[in-house]
Amino acid sequence: MSTKSVGGGKKIKELPRVSTGSDGLDDILGGGLDPNRMYLYEGRPGTGKTTLALQFLLRGRQAQERVLYISLSETKGELDLVAQRHGWSLEGVDIFELVPAETTLDPERELTVFHPAEMELSETTAVIFKEVERINPTRVVLDSLSELRLLAQSPLRYRRQVLALKHFFTNRNCTVVLLDDLSSSQDDLQLHSIAHGVVMLEQLAIDYGAERRRLRVIKMRGIRFRGGFHDFTIEEGGLRIFPRLIAAEHHKAFLGDFTPSGNVELDQLLGGGLERGTNALLIGAAGVGKSSVALTYVIAAAERGEHAVFFAFDEGRGTVEARSRTLGLPLLKFVESGHIRFQQIDPAELSPGEFAANVRRSVEVDNARIVVIDSLNGYLNAMPDERFLVLQMHELLTYLGQQGVLTILVLAQHGLVGPMDTPLDISYLSDAVLMLRYFELGGTVRRALSVVKKRSGNHEHTIREFRLTSEGIKLGPPLREFSGIFSGNPHYTGTSMPEGSVG
Repeated sequence: MSTKSVGGGKKIKELPRVSTGSDGLDDILGGGLDPNRMYLYEGRPGTGKTTLALQFLLRGRQAQERVLYISLSETKGELDLVAQRHGWSLEGVDIFELVPAETTLDPERELTVFHPAEMELSETTAVIFKEVERINPTRVVLDSLSELRLLAQSPLRYRRQVLALKHFFTNRNCTVVLLDDLSSSQDDLQLHSIAHGVVMLEQLAIDYGAERRRLRVIKMRGIRFRGGFHDFTIEEGGLRIFPRLIAAEHHKAFLGDFTPSGNVELDQLLGGGLERGTNALLIGAAGVGKSSVALTYVIAAAERGEHAVFFAFDEGRGTVEARSRTLGLPLLKFVESGHIRFQQIDPAELSPGEFAANVRRSVEVDNARIVVIDSLNGYLNAMPDERFLVLQMHELLTYLGQQGVLTILVLAQHGLVGPMDTPLDISYLSDAVLMLRYFELGGTVRRALSVVKKRSGNHEHTIREFRLTSEGIKLGPPLREFSGIFSGNPHYTGTSMPEGSVG
């Protein structure tokens, strides 16, 4: 328990925070909720409000607290089924199932001289107060305000009723969560002003793939929270919330030494290699060898005893393993030993927040030193709104750089030879850019590699031919007697037509 200064220098005691039941939401709020306050969870039906509210109560039960769920909309059987499907038991959770009086068919009530809604509303709240006084809980969930809104039939009466609820709970040492399904046609800003904090849950339908869910803390009095939208999923066990990644919150000391690729010629081309804490963009046409270069770095890391992770958006594990066997790279061996984690990503099912959380877990839990994203084209398809891809990628790359991780990004250009179209330009975010191109010579298709950018040091400015062999990547000497290779229309200026220039 800490103290806090108020006006006149007087100190007041700060009570420990109350967990929301979700580690992700607690992280967003910097530790949880202030106790003995009233909070509002709002969202359309199906967004996960009931599940999150049950997590709040179950965390209280875990701490040996008395908790109460007041239901005006769902039966106890329905709540038990929700809990069962999440692997929970509601034993120890008091459930008060309250059916508003308007749902009972009593002919005598039609003869009363009082306004029916006024009678039903006051009766309902009186029963709620009586039950709370009887149980004396420390955590309460009221599901939902839409039923009270229907009973009130006027905004003024409804606001008065919510204020009455707030005043009733003020001195009861009780933390209250109200649920609202936004059945009102207008935003209820008055309700926002009454509640101590407001959390909004959304479910978004996209053109293809699974729906996306996200959460935003609209208001939280006296609590510094992480603003903006945070992706979440509903899984067995409850809501899994992925706090938005803010790179400035994560710093780690590391040595920016070179990360060997396992290929002497490639390291020489890069002026010694790629440094830790930087990122490299491999850009070129489909099949030119970008993933093979990335695999070379991953295998070299595993051979040094380091951990590496390969996120594949475009290809399955079987395809990548087959390629590695063709190149003589023992990918399967290191995957089985745990030095390499290969994860295939389905862009239609993954939110950017979940992917960022996956990357963080690889770095902070598994201690990954190399992260490969293959490819950014697939990552682009995972975004519900492409306008924010570069912003999210910038935050992710900054975070990885501050953790001393070497990040390798793969980006496929449109086309095979000649002029190329790049679907996304993030070259300005990259510390190093490696260009891979096809070129035609003497009736054969060949491959060329060059480093066109490297912020952290000198590098060769030559273009080298390379081949994909059963012994890995083989680089030849600089192609000094050629011009126009990157345009796809090379011209040989030497005296005799060269044979294969790569040994």
